[in-house]
Amino acid sequence: MLNSNSYVVKKVEKPHEIITSVPGSKSITNRALLLAALSNGTSVLHGVLFSDDSRHFMQALIDLGFFVAIDEEAKTVTVVGCDGVIPCANTRRDGDVDATIYVGSAGTAARFLTALLGFSEGRYRMDASEQMRKRPMKELLTALEEMGSKIIYEEEPYHFPFIIGGFDCKRSSITIDIEKSSQFLSAILITSVLLPQHFMIGLTGTHGMAYVNMTLRMMSQFGVAMEKTITGSYRRRSGKGYDAKEYVIEPDVSAACYFYAMAPLLKVPVKVKDVHMNCLQGDIKFLNVLDRMGCDLEDQADGVRVCPPREHFSGGTFDLESFSDQALTLAAIAPFANSKVCITNVGHIRYQECNRINAILTNLLNMGILAICEEDNIFILPGKPKPCTIETYEDHRVAMAFTLPGLVVGEMEILNPACTRKTFEDYFEVLKTSVY
Repeated sequence: MLNSNSYVVKKVEKPHEIITSVPGSKSITNRALLLAALSNGTSVLHGVLFSDDSRHFMQALIDLGFFVAIDEEAKTVTVVGCDGVIPCANTRRDGDVDATIYVGSAGTAARFLTALLGFSEGRYRMDASEQMRKRPMKELLTALEEMGSKIIYEEEPYHFPFIIGGFDCKRSSITIDIEKSSQFLSAILITSVLLPQHFMIGLTGTHGMAYVNMTLRMMSQFGVAMEKTITGSYRRRSGKGYDAKEYVIEPDVSAACYFYAMAPLLKVPVKVKDVHMNCLQGDIKFLNVLDRMGCDLEDQADGVRVCPPREHFSGGTFDLESFSDQALTLAAIAPFANSKVCITNVGHIRYQECNRINAILTNLLNMGILAICEEDNIFILPGKPKPCTIETYEDHRVAMAFTLPGLVVGEMEILNPACTRKTFEDYFEVLKTSVY
């Protein structure tokens, strides 16, 4: 049963076909909120995700003076954009700053709003949860300082809390390092409408380019196109801003993957409504991993349907660099494959909500499964998982992914299940109604 401390996953005794729905995409919701705030009028967002992360983002916009109307039952949010202006700028309504912003543990809100305020008039205090205070920010903050943002660190340099503002653009180009988070680049790309027209944005690293491509596609949907140069840099094609619009947010494919991963485990077909192979989200590539492992995929009118392997659930080597949120999902089902699973190019997941490589190795070991990490690669041998207690490290994806083995072996205790509120607050309720 679910309580504030743990959730015990029961074995599914009578597996049946799973047809379910998941909330809107966190990545798309938070990008759409920022794009709407930067636009030239009223935008209405449909299919919005309501979770800890998105609520922190919405509250931050409200605290900055934006009009934000929220209808959770209808899953819609209306945002009145101010064409690149922060409504409360230079009001000093909170002592020596114009507003105090708290982003909680929301990485997207932390990075996106930092870039927004760093490029804007006014002066703002920003703070975050203890977890977010420890996560990488230096690469973004260094870039902002080089470009002309003034930042005063109240505690540890290049970490929350800090005061930011007083932008005076000093450069016509910048290079951003995205090895630890592609959100650094996405943040600057979206807010580049606040920079001189001919500003160039370069990058080092290749982590998370699927999320960068999502950012670019959404910017284009809101009316701002970026040009990619032959050197791999980005430049805006015009000086226009974002157009306000009605926008429908896709279901969260990252969340859908936990259900799709049940197909080979429970040996039943799984469909998540309104998820399609041509979606914006890079995690859709996880379905190709399931395909390679022996599952069958069919993109039907109402959603992708994944059928279990007809013969063997096969292991193999899988490069998850561009959709690394699914490293946890693959690791959780890997013991049930018929041969070793190697997950490559995921070293950067050490710097996410928790050290996810450590979370994978520790929880698999507790299940009696042999797994090792060599540099940026994880190797997992097949075996028979045993019930154990799963340490989630306050990471929503650890909690959801390591629920999966429990569906087969039973009595798997998930500590701190409430951490799933970050992106999927009723995950365990949806699990119960969809699977049992």
